[in-house]
Amino acid sequence: MRRRQLLRYALAGALPAAVSPARADTLSTRPIRLVVPFGAGGIADLTARAVAQAMAEGLRTQIVIENKPGAGGIAAAETVARAAPDGHTLLLMSNGNAVSVNLFRSLPFDPVRDFSPVCGLGAFGLGIVVPAASAHRTLADLLAWARSNPGKLNLGTINIGSTQNLAGELFRTRAAIEAQIVPFNGTPALITALRGGHVDAGVEILGPLKAQLNPTGLRLLAVSSARRSTDFPEVPTASEAGVPGYEASSWNALAAPARTPSEIIARLNQTARAALDSAPVRQRLAELGVEPIGGTPQALADLLASEIRRWGEVIERAGIAKQ
Repeated sequence: MRRRQLLRYALAGALPAAVSPARADTLSTRPIRLVVPFGAGGIADLTARAVAQAMAEGLRTQIVIENKPGAGGIAAAETVARAAPDGHTLLLMSNGNAVSVNLFRSLPFDPVRDFSPVCGLGAFGLGIVVPAASAHRTLADLLAWARSNPGKLNLGTINIGSTQNLAGELFRTRAAIEAQIVPFNGTPALITALRGGHVDAGVEILGPLKAQLNPTGLRLLAVSSARRSTDFPEVPTASEAGVPGYEASSWNALAAPARTPSEIIARLNQTARAALDSAPVRQRLAELGVEPIGGTPQALADLLASEIRRWGEVIERAGIAKQ
């Protein structure tokens, strides 16, 4: 998703959410369960924990993180879709939910109708990397070699249908090159393949790559966002470096089961946005390379609808068969 568009959605919801004084505190003090469709320790999980801790203080209750990885996030989303619409079960929604609409033949829920959007959380860019020993010093070098050697470039990503995998497909399309997309079962496997020279280049979220960007590890050729990364200001965007119009980033957000009362949604939104505005959370997200989104529930609904269309087009162009 284009970073500037993410920010536009957030700014569109810059006015405080309306909260009815009579029902602003309809959430009880019993714990809230936040279901995360990723394993512990990843960017999404760490983002969820940072925001949840601050939200718990604002709500004066406990927010328990339940990691439920696998199956394209379907199991986690189904758990929340079927939960009581009382604000005590939340989903860490992501662009994976938008991807799943077009990637799977059928889902046990509807990502639009079965959830009530609460608030955007964070956006994080991706990087295009090569082994540090690679002869490709710039993205222009990589593109020139790919065009001189059609079909020989191996571009590694994590599993098929992931944001990184689809970003690789989008890169291949926008760059107008013939390349093989090689999927790996997770970031560690991808990094190992890159460091070993088993693939020529890779597309991955910047956060997990940071520790690998050194003279004996990996080299960052470009970032996928619309703007340069504040962590790597000297590294150009892919659009600047030879692939005009290429933008791809990942995002996550909070959603509740459909039919959750609007007063509860407003209360959760207000608390999430306060958490995102707090200095400790912003510092933690900056450390993770995550840019806060915030915004209203409607802004999140618009973002989800836009992402469903966007990644649906990528999947169709790539000819990825529905699972």
